[in-house]
Parts: sequence; C-alpha cells; structure tokens
Amino acid sequence: MSETEPNETTAPDSASLLRILLIEDNPGDARLIEEMLRDTAELARRVSADEHEDRRPELTHANRLEDGLERLRSESADVVLLDLNLPDSTGLETLERVDGESDVPIVVLTGVRDQRIGVDAIQRGAQDFLVKDEVTSELLVRTIYHAIERARQERIRHRQRDQLEAFNRLNRIGHDVTHAVITTETRDELEQRVCDRLVKSDAYRFAWIGEVNPGSDQVIPKVAAGVGEDYLEEIEVSADADDPTGQGPTGRAIRTGSVQITTDVQTDPAFEPWREQATERDYRSSAAVPIVHEDLVYGVLNLYSARPRAFTEPEIPILARIGDVIAHAITAIERRDALVSDTVVELEFRLDEMAEPLVDLSATEACSIEIDQLVSGDEALLAYGSANDVSQETFLEAVDRTPGITDARVLAARRETFEFELVAPAAVSLFETIATHGGRVESATIADGEFRFVVELPRGRDTRQMVELIQNERDDITHLAQRTTDRSDHAESGAQSVLEDELTEKQRVALETAYYAGYFDWPRGSTGEEIADRLGIAPATLNQHLRTAERKFFDLVLGE
Repeated sequence: MSETEPNETTAPDSASLLRILLIEDNPGDARLIEEMLRDTAELARRVSADEHEDRRPELTHANRLEDGLERLRSESADVVLLDLNLPDSTGLETLERVDGESDVPIVVLTGVRDQRIGVDAIQRGAQDFLVKDEVTSELLVRTIYHAIERARQERIRHRQRDQLEAFNRLNRIGHDVTHAVITTETRDELEQRVCDRLVKSDAYRFAWIGEVNPGSDQVIPKVAAGVGEDYLEEIEVSADADDPTGQGPTGRAIRTGSVQITTDVQTDPAFEPWREQATERDYRSSAAVPIVHEDLVYGVLNLYSARPRAFTEPEIPILARIGDVIAHAITAIERRDALVSDTVVELEFRLDEMAEPLVDLSATEACSIEIDQLVSGDEALLAYGSANDVSQETFLEAVDRTPGITDARVLAARRETFEFELVAPAAVSLFETIATHGGRVESATIADGEFRFVVELPRGRDTRQMVELIQNERDDITHLAQRTTDRSDHAESGAQSVLEDELTEKQRVALETAYYAGYFDWPRGSTGEEIADRLGIAPATLNQHLRTAERKFFDLVLGE
C-alpha cells in the first residue's frame, strides 16, 4: 500500500515543484524525513540556483517497492530516497530494480550497521547514501542537492559524448554517401546504397527514401533498408498539411524543405498515425531529411532509431548536408541521362468539363475521337484528328454544340473512320500553360464518356511542378498516370531536330497545318487557299513557308 502526502493542499504547477519520492516502509523514519524536508527553504534555493524561481519540495511516499516503481512509471521525480530493505525487496536488488526503471538520481537510506552496503550501492549506481540514525536536516538537504547536481552533470556529459559520437558517425556516413555518388550509375542504385550505408551503423534501425506521387499527395516508398521493411506496407504518408498522415516529420520535411525531428514517437502527437507500427518495430525517434535541389523536391530520406532523442539539434545541419549531397547527385544523374537518352516523360490527365457534347457522343454512340495534333497559330488553335464508329453528320452536329469550337470540316474519309479539322478562335489557356513550361500535348482522346490527354515532357523536367500548374489551371483535371517512353517509339529522329531547331515558328506552323490538313495527300484534303485562310496569311506566304521547310528536310535526307 502506498500513500501520497503533498506538503500543500493546493495543486501548484509541477514545473515549480522539486519532486522527491520516498520509498520507506518504516513509518517513524518516513515521518522524520517528511518533517526534515517541510519548509526547507535551503533545498529549494540550492536546487534552483540556476533557475528563475524556487522549486518547492513535494514529497511522495510509498512503503513498498512495487508501489514506488509504479509511482516512477506514472509520475516523474527529481530524486528517490530509497530504503533498501522493504517488505517486497531487500538489499542491493532493491537498488537495481529502481535504477533499472529510470535515470532519476537515487539516495540510499541504510542503518548504522549497513554502511558497507551504502558504499556498494554507490558503486552500483546510487548517487549517495545516508545512515538513518545520523541524518540531520542540513545533511539531508545537502545530500539531495549534490545527488541531483551530480546526476545533472552526468546527463550533460552523456549528452555531449553522444553528440560527439553522432557527429563522427554522420561525418563518416556523409563521406561514404559522397563516394557512392561518384560510383553509382542510376538514381535507384544511389538511393539504395544511401539507405544501406545508414543502417550499417548501429545508431539507425531503419531507413527509407520516398517521393510524392505526382498524381496525389501520397508519399510512395522507393527503397528501404534495415529492420522492419514491412513497416512501409502498413503505413500511409502524405504531404498534405490537412491530412493527419501529412502532419508527421515526412510531410513537414517535404513542405518546408528542412530537416524534421521526432524526438520520441511515444509522446509526439504528430506521430500518432504510425505510433503502433513504429512501436512494434522498436522505433523510438525519427528524422526526415528532404532531398531538394533548387526548389525541386526529389523526395525525402527517413531515418529511425531505437533510442528516444537520438536526433538532436546540432546534428540537423549534417543531416541536411547529406540530403543536399543526394539531391545534387540525382540532378547530375538525370541531366546525364537526359543528354544521352531519347526517352521522354508522359503525363496523362482526365478533363471532366471539356468538349462535353463530344464526350457525351462517345458514350451514347460508343465511338472514339482521337486528336493527334494541336497547332497554335496567330489567329486560332487548330486540332487535327480522327473519329471512329460515328457518322460524319452526327459528329459535326455534336461539334456545333461544343463551346469554343467555331468551325469543323472533314478532311478525308474511309469506311468507319474519317479525319477532321477543328478550329478554336483562340488558344486554350491550358495548352498555352503547358507549352510555356516546356511541355506539349502529345495526344487527346475522347472515348467511353471521358476526355483524356497526354502531356509530353523532356526527361529531367520537374513533373510535379507541371502537374501542379495544370491542376491550378482548371478544377476539373485529374492526373491519372506518369510513364517514361522512348522517343524512338514515335519514330522521331533527325527529322524532329529539323522541325524543332531549323524551322522558324511560322514555317513550323505552316508545315504542320498543311500536313495534318491533308495538303500533301492525294486527292488533297485541303487546298493551299484553305490552309492560308486558316492561318490568316496570304497563299503566297504559305507557299514560301512550305518550300523553305521542304528544302531543309531534303537537305537533311539528301544532303551530305
């Protein structure tokens, strides 16, 4: 049985109290200690010497070991006064049980004949010992003060030693990561080697690198190493600040671009969504290191330790430097790949409120409409494509009801397919935004009651930024997929470089419009006058643009 006997009947702020736990089964000895500590101004003054206000002693009394241990678990204490011989424990075992429960300084209470045990107790972790029959108020105060102060100094030394070890460890890891940067060929290989190196140290139990899914705010794990990789299968992490799974260290690191620390997963409210899974794998603290280069967020490196408070403020700059090294390396790898590769990145989107009469037509007639080319001229935006499994009359009626399209015509027809040209009087701002930021609409498809389009980007461009720009342009856009495609699949070669690099903008628009309008077909889908009219230029000017473009292509094919 235990009892609690605070010195005051009021409930003062716990920060202003000096909490003393007395574990003593002898009522007379306990009462004597309580009387000695009552109104002891000197103890408050000594312990509070480097603080702004005095801390008033509050004594909590337990007369059995188990009750005292329960007090330590449920309430914090600044010092423990411990009788070694209790009804449920005797001798130094009593000290070992209390010392193993917490790092609170312990002062052992012994009898006159047990002074040797007191010395042994100090050797086993007690800060000091008092012989009960020789205790005075002054001696008690002085002993408690020195016990607390020695424990405080030990904690400082331990913390400094831990920090020094952490610095040395992180510097070694940083050196190894730099070496990995030089010797790896791919981004995936680099990220895996970073995680492998981090968990090679006993200080870190688990490491993983993830990136934000371009189609959502979810953080998708890419590589991992260490104990408990199935942890990633049981958790969800978001970069969305309004989502509870986005308020932890990973989400904050992505949003802020700075290292985020969870000192104790058991007590940090922001870690609640993952606490159970982390506890099962003995993760007690965590650090999230953003991988960022020139505002481009490549991902986030997450580290877990079995120790609480394993990541401290002085280590943050070193962790941030490791994130910078990884980000620079990824940038270099992607730039190198972009130079030597013909691959491009494709982003696929769905538009809910674009060309709705045509979208409805695709559902009711079970037809499909493909737009293969958009040509933006000075006067209008021209779209060229084909329609399948629908009559020309039905298609043109739907076009007439479609806002933003002022003209349409059929260029060529086959059995179940015909090619068409659509005219919009002004370029759609969405497509202007895409072009302005280095992308191009590779194709658009209307089928099964949906309007989808694909944006093509050179590899190495910031796809997340492009997705955000497009989604900011309209509220009815959903990002569906991202994929890497080899340009050779599109039969693009040196001819593409002529189109992009050798022709002027007006020459390129004239050539593309003439090609997709069927000018080069036989019989011609469009006459020169019709194309010139679409582009708002004279037929002679169109002819000059086409002849110049033809000459440059012939130079490429037939010239040296």
